[in-house]
Amino acid sequence: MPINHNTVTTQLYINGQYQNAVSGDTYPQYNPARPSELVGYAASATVADVDLACNAARDAMPAWSALSYQERAQYLLNIADHLVNNPEELQARARLFTREHGKILHEAHIEISRISDRFRQVASYAERLSQDETLSGPHYDTIITRQARGVAALVVPWNWPISILGAKLPQALIAGNCVVVKPSKESALVTALTVGLMAEMLPPGVINLLTGSSANIGDALLSHPAIRTINFTGSVAVGKHVMKVAADNLVPVTLELGGNDAGIVLADAKLDDAAFKRMYLAAFMSSGQICMALKRLYVHRSRYDEVVTGLTQMASAQVIGDGTLATTTMGPLNNKKQLGIVTSMIAEAKQSGCDVLELGQVPDTALYAEGYFQKPTLVLNPDLNLRVVKEEQFGPVLPIIPFDSVDEAIHFANDSEFGLCSSVWTEDRDQALRLARRLEAGYTYLNNHGPLAQDSRAPFGGHKHSGVGRNLGYEGIIEFQEMHSISASEGGLL
Repeated sequence: MPINHNTVTTQLYINGQYQNAVSGDTYPQYNPARPSELVGYAASATVADVDLACNAARDAMPAWSALSYQERAQYLLNIADHLVNNPEELQARARLFTREHGKILHEAHIEISRISDRFRQVASYAERLSQDETLSGPHYDTIITRQARGVAALVVPWNWPISILGAKLPQALIAGNCVVVKPSKESALVTALTVGLMAEMLPPGVINLLTGSSANIGDALLSHPAIRTINFTGSVAVGKHVMKVAADNLVPVTLELGGNDAGIVLADAKLDDAAFKRMYLAAFMSSGQICMALKRLYVHRSRYDEVVTGLTQMASAQVIGDGTLATTTMGPLNNKKQLGIVTSMIAEAKQSGCDVLELGQVPDTALYAEGYFQKPTLVLNPDLNLRVVKEEQFGPVLPIIPFDSVDEAIHFANDSEFGLCSSVWTEDRDQALRLARRLEAGYTYLNNHGPLAQDSRAPFGGHKHSGVGRNLGYEGIIEFQEMHSISASEGGLL
């Protein structure tokens, strides 16, 4: 589908065809840097469209699941090539992504190009997946294998929709599932275009796409009788609702529900410019709108002033504005609601009396006032009960808190309903590993944090309210499969 540099209109993709919603309805998408600027229209799916998409996926299941892992892997490799073989189209999608979402052009390009790598990586698991486990006597011979669960509903959020889709879609496909993809209403245009490129390379019905309001079609999708597994990324509140809806049909769920990631800077940490850059990007990349972003930073008191100074200098150098401009290093938040959440946390911190540093350069003050912008903000030594500490900010604000002992730091870090990611900053490898094993998190980074430090070969997910199950890695594929044991009397099978 060609991309107009002014506005675009995207369609649904069902059973191998682009099509309008049954109702013909669309909804507008605006630029968060300029909320009055129309970027395009996305198809607004109805319950009837949900039925068409789920039935198409169910009908395509027998043939797709009957393919070998190696055959499905080849399809994934074809998709990987197709996504990046037209540099001009790729750049146009990145620019549209920035206008639709708000993130800077460099980040947009990284996101829509690296999904190709994830398809290639998942394809590389084909041989391992094809190896059954065997149990030989006494009494029985048994083969332990796996089967695709069935049609998978894949629900992705607005913050990193393409990247997060890459953590679940290729995994579902190679596992033998057909899918129905439902992106967030707030970032549907480029997701729709990208999913369409993938689906074009597959048999009809293997990938189906629905865009529109979750209030209108969410429950219809999750409760559809054709859906046999659900993989959802989003908020805790919606994740709990997804689990409740799935329970009626006893459908297994994988939930990645965000976090309030803690970083611990020990007294011996190496704090040079490179470390501060990693630390800054961990907290403020994509305006802080990343589930695995650094959201609470605990610093040994002996290094506290040094960290504050280093991050202050890093944040002060940032340029906040239109993400399509090469000079911009931080764009707006994606939507007005999220901006309100972030600014209310900052206001509460100010009212509490702690130091709040709103930093960075704003070359276009009129644009800043119009769009959903917030400068990178440091909140110094806040009360631990403030919302900016207890809750996930999901925006460009970082509380920095001193500690005196390692045990105190571990207590602070684990004192959260979340448990997605964490980080330890130290030169002592053995101590880093000891601390990492004490942290209640699904992933711990050493001397780094966030998406630029992520090893996509490893499973990703969280503890506590950060979710259920895992995406990415080999384990992320197994989430889309059921175990199947085949037995006979000893000597009758193996």
